Amino acid sequence: MTSKKLLPDLLISLLLIASTLYYAARFVDFTIPPFEDAAMLMRYAQHLADGHGIVWNIGEPPVDGATDFLFMVVSAALIKLGFTVGQAVRGIGFASHLLTVLLVYWANRRVHNANIPLSFLSGLYLAVGTGLSYVSAYFGTPFFALAAAVTWTLGLILIRQENPRFWLILAFALSGLVTGLIRPEGVILASLMLVVILVMRGLKKSVSIIVTFGAVFLLLGGAYFLWRWDYFGYPLPNPFYKKGGSGLHWDSYNNSLLNLLRLCLPLVVPFILGLRSRETAKQTIAYLIPILGFAMAFVLISDEMNYGARFQYALLPIALLSWVPLVHGLNFSKQDQLSAWEKGVYIAALVAVSTGLVYYSWFQNCFLTSYQQTCARPYESDGRYDMGKLLAEYRGKGYVIATTEAGLIPYYSGWDAIDTWGLNDRFIAHNGSLTAEYLDQYKPEIIMFHDYYSPLVPPKLTEANLAQRWFSMTITMKEYAEANSYVLAAVFGDSPYDTHYYYVRTDFADSKRLIEQISKMKKYYWFATGKKSINYAVFAEQ
Repeated sequence: MTSKKLLPDLLISLLLIASTLYYAARFVDFTIPPFEDAAMLMRYAQHLADGHGIVWNIGEPPVDGATDFLFMVVSAALIKLGFTVGQAVRGIGFASHLLTVLLVYWANRRVHNANIPLSFLSGLYLAVGTGLSYVSAYFGTPFFALAAAVTWTLGLILIRQENPRFWLILAFALSGLVTGLIRPEGVILASLMLVVILVMRGLKKSVSIIVTFGAVFLLLGGAYFLWRWDYFGYPLPNPFYKKGGSGLHWDSYNNSLLNLLRLCLPLVVPFILGLRSRETAKQTIAYLIPILGFAMAFVLISDEMNYGARFQYALLPIALLSWVPLVHGLNFSKQDQLSAWEKGVYIAALVAVSTGLVYYSWFQNCFLTSYQQTCARPYESDGRYDMGKLLAEYRGKGYVIATTEAGLIPYYSGWDAIDTWGLNDRFIAHNGSLTAEYLDQYKPEIIMFHDYYSPLVPPKLTEANLAQRWFSMTITMKEYAEANSYVLAAVFGDSPYDTHYYYVRTDFADSKRLIEQISKMKKYYWFATGKKSINYAVFAEQ
């Protein structure tokens, strides 16, 4: 291809990069601290970079609580090179987002032979969507989305080529493996893409692809699987044992499909149009296999920690890479029969529709959390961040905090931590729940939990309430603290119905000072509202 033919695409690529950078500078808040759940992986990455292995607490056995395995490893490598944790995590995410935007444009242009306006609109739709909001919150979501988009692009090329070269087949298999190494559900997504190739090419023409894919996953993927089983002691990531238990999760199933619909709503139209003929219907149904199949797979785990539909986000670039061929051949009007005025009206209408689509994509940033107050800021100041900073003064003293909030406080304090919900604790995840005996093994200096009661609104210990796993867990923590002479230093909240409890043990060197600092903390902001919290512990003393 001559440089003259490439020039328009290169210029559009620069325009997409400039648009993404402008959008990032103008509409994305990079001053916010990590989202609570994102800080967990940052802790793992820091420990790995420091040479302690993949551990939650330094000196303890490895725990696979960081389900974004390859993202954690790459982050740790950058930290080892001298980047801060925040720079590494956000740098990977930002670069991945930019590359995915460009991939959507170039794949539509070169794989589907789409025109420049449609390819540009597809890239821009992704550029202003929720991708950079995940980066801002320190999630590695765009990294997974990039790997998924690369795998799907290679799959689309394999579908189109009659006799693909071996290196292309191998690249598809390896890319699928990388997708699975970033997040375990990537194995499901890559396997669904393989099914699409089988459907579109037929079994006879897909044998070499299936064999290569199977060999890569069996040999390289199997070697990784055996290593991680030996290293961690269990075959699956730790959170799966906590989030995947208790049968099928139909609420997660419904939420996943709704998230998919919300992220990809404008693309429903071309997929419906793709059903207009037998030829396009086969392609449409095939392309829906990884999209709907992956979304439905979330019936296997609970929906907790799904910030801004990040679990389903990888399906957006896949859909943007799929829609163009479904509308190929549509001809709503004959251009040569239109007057200049009619052409102008059509162009104006297309610009208006395109603007609306871009606005819709941007508008998804307004629904990242259920308590989000503005589109510009996904969450407010968080007292858990400030508490972590306060406790960092006591880093390195061997102190332990048992907490339901295993993100910001453990990461910024540097304390050893018991994640009482079990996502980062092997015993709790496999035992099914926290026990007083397990707490007694650590005798934590601080016990902290989040629940929906306070000294003004005491918990109701009914059978129905105690059957709820979260409530039962916090009652175990509360009763353990009260039975072992802990002091209730603070119960922070902007409502007595939603609070953070802080109990401090009384028999260690810094206990008196810590009780005073926590109880007199003036700027404990409630994460959902950004308002200063009330310390309801004072009502327990009356």
